[in-house]
Amino acid sequence: MKVLALGGAGAMGRVAARVVAGLPGVVDLVVADRDPEAARRTAAALSAGTAVPVRAARVDVADTARLHEALHRSDLVLNTVGPYYRYGVGVLRAAIRAGTHYLDLCDDWEPTAAMLDLDVEARAAGVCALVGMGASPGISNLLAARAAARLDTLTDVYTAWPVDVGPHEGSPDGLSAAAVHWMQQIGGAVATVEAGRIVHRPPLRPVALRLPGGRRGTAYTVGHPEPVTLRRTLRPGGASAGLMVVTTGTAAFLDVLRRDLDAGRLTNETAAAQLDRPSPGRVLRAVALAPGMRGPGSLPGFFAAATGTRAGCPYTVLAELAGAEKVLADMAESTGVPAALAAAQLIDGTAREPGVHPPETAVDGDRFFADLARHWPGVRVEVTEAPSGV
Repeated sequence: MKVLALGGAGAMGRVAARVVAGLPGVVDLVVADRDPEAARRTAAALSAGTAVPVRAARVDVADTARLHEALHRSDLVLNTVGPYYRYGVGVLRAAIRAGTHYLDLCDDWEPTAAMLDLDVEARAAGVCALVGMGASPGISNLLAARAAARLDTLTDVYTAWPVDVGPHEGSPDGLSAAAVHWMQQIGGAVATVEAGRIVHRPPLRPVALRLPGGRRGTAYTVGHPEPVTLRRTLRPGGASAGLMVVTTGTAAFLDVLRRDLDAGRLTNETAAAQLDRPSPGRVLRAVALAPGMRGPGSLPGFFAAATGTRAGCPYTVLAELAGAEKVLADMAESTGVPAALAAAQLIDGTAREPGVHPPETAVDGDRFFADLARHWPGVRVEVTEAPSGV
């Protein structure tokens, strides 16, 4: 396959392109970026370690003509250009028109819903589109599917990811798309599931969890695609949300940013800049809020939890990605590698059913986690289950 790595010179794009370059079935790889010099440097570095031809191209996804030209020359596009609430739907539409298979890292719930609605067009074009295939969403969806499979009926399903405020490798303007995305998803109202239906609620609501193995603690809601897709695929009858596992200090600082975003005192970009350079006033406000926040306790870092029934009895299942602490500390690796390993299934035809798919319906989870363990030795899925409340 001829693969186009859109945003391939970015932090996550470079990792994904590096792994894709070594996959069987890839005959040509184009590193495309709006920064042509960065694309050339990335392509040159990748060429030194692979026999696959790697070329650079200047492609700005806002340039419709250049984007269509690049897509028409490719069999698969790996889209790592964010934030996806700005660019995701447009790039997918272009890929469908070009007849090019598609994979992205979309971590915004709004475009995820819009892209899933392009399913009919994708099927008609014979295009397989896999949206949201990184760590969270992506691995998190596959963990949720594994947990839910242990139950006869599903009530609640949560996915959770460890988060803390820290430096973000970004674009030339100093802001990463990931940080801007994060601010988009802690402001306004976000999609969650209640009583089996999508509802919109303010983010950063505390969710107290009692998990098997004596794991207890509180995590906080954030706007993310998982509840949108899991509601369609796993059909929980109760609640579903994407959660952040954060310290009380981080939760408090994010709540300060949320209030200022909602009041119009910050934009997504200026709020993202606060992550690296917090203003003294906001720090003091967060310090005052922190004592009222509840902490993560003994919750795992990266997990999915499902509640329901088995043989008529209430049960809870925890699916945890264990041994991944060092990997999760590097956002580029933890997001780019899963995308590339899922792309391997598109490339060899394991996952190539036409339509727009979330990870849990398109990716062979057993193969994916086996590939992940080979790539990250020591990383494994651990499943623990117990009667609910135990």
